Amino acid sequence: MSCGEEVIRKPEGLIAKDKMINILHDMALINAAKTTAPSVLEERKFSPMEFIYQKYNIDSVQLVSSNLYYASIPLEYEDIYEKLESRIEEQKNTLETDRTQRKDSVISTRE
Repeated sequence: MSCGEEVIRKPEGLIAKDKMINILHDMALINAAKTTAPSVLEERKFSPMEFIYQKYNIDSVQLVSSNLYYASIPLEYEDIYEKLESRIEEQKNTLETDRTQRKDSVISTRE
């Protein structure tokens, strides 16, 4: 079998690849928030997975079966995660640039 062949039958209600990337992106951001500020999420009684299900109009079975399907096609799964990683890296760079610009702005107003 090659890396591009279908090992698992395409599930009914397969989440589109771009939507899957968006879902995984949001899940990564939520997990980062849970690590850095868990009390904020707890205070607001924020349910990460319920948020994902509602935002993307999916259910847990659809998410799991879609993820399993994409994982069964290594080239597709790798592409999803490369795009996800690229998107997160781009956002990280934007935040770092913004932080540097604000820092420089504060320093220049003090001078």
